[in-house]
Amino acid sequence: MRSEPVLLYGATGYTGRMTAAEAVRRKLDVVLGGRDDVKLAHLAAELGVPYRRFDAEDAELEGIGVLLNCAGPFVRTAAPLMRAAIRAGVSYLDISAELDGYRVAASLDAEARAAGVMLLPGSGGSVAMLGCLAARALEAVREPRRIAIALHVAGGMSGGSATSASASVAREPLELAGGVLVASPGMSRSFDFGDGPRPCFPVTLPELLTLSRATGLQEIATFAHVSGSAFPSGSPDGPTAAERAANRYQAAVEVTDAAGVIHRATLETVNGYSFTPLAAAEAARRALAGERRPGFQTPVEVFGNGFAETIADTRIVRRKDISP
Repeated sequence: MRSEPVLLYGATGYTGRMTAAEAVRRKLDVVLGGRDDVKLAHLAAELGVPYRRFDAEDAELEGIGVLLNCAGPFVRTAAPLMRAAIRAGVSYLDISAELDGYRVAASLDAEARAAGVMLLPGSGGSVAMLGCLAARALEAVREPRRIAIALHVAGGMSGGSATSASASVAREPLELAGGVLVASPGMSRSFDFGDGPRPCFPVTLPELLTLSRATGLQEIATFAHVSGSAFPSGSPDGPTAAERAANRYQAAVEVTDAAGVIHRATLETVNGYSFTPLAAAEAARRALAGERRPGFQTPVEVFGNGFAETIADTRIVRRKDISP
């Protein structure tokens, strides 16, 4: 394992605090980062680690091995921190579910490769979950043509996620058609997450880019089913531990092959706000240990199809195929 520490930017946010605590629990060498000196000092004292106060546009990464960005909205932080990581020769990870950050990573791919730097947005969260789910389903498909994938978001969201989700929902949803991002027809449809069909609506998820990158497929549509409140409850900034424990996440994928047969698989795991800190800390640990590839990457490409199944009690099950 590299001796340089993980710099966790956005450490004092809702998910950032849990990720920092998990990284310390895993005995990683952690430095907290962010803009609020008072909050950073308090959390650093609580966890027994150092901290650095800085804005994303002024990041100094000297002596850092991995930069883990937990500071949303990522449309503001991803680009300057990715560029800082490339300049410093430091691996960049984040937990974003915002498409724009992945577009930035794609645009910086050649520059990152030339610098030998890994850009791994989505090291925790839906990209890790859904990427592994699709990869497991594809293991049984000889000639895949199209992916339709849905995430069941259960329970309340954090304040930051609710803000990002509201902005995304307000825009026209996209899908990938012929390898190009285009407006989705907007048609809702049902997915079976393992306990019967549930209505899902089209949403723009970063998996439109990450699944295409990992699989080479050019026909991808992403959906969501939301149960419970979409806004924080119980805690001022996000779901409480009890709320997270009571609301597990699910996902479903349908891969259509050349003959029109639909191959199905489902995923069940802990609440997304519990999964993300675990997955992000594990991804940082692996990156420090040498599991890195230069350029824009996805968790499946770097850590393999089974990465999500190493997190908590995540289970992926292949379902009965549907003939055309």
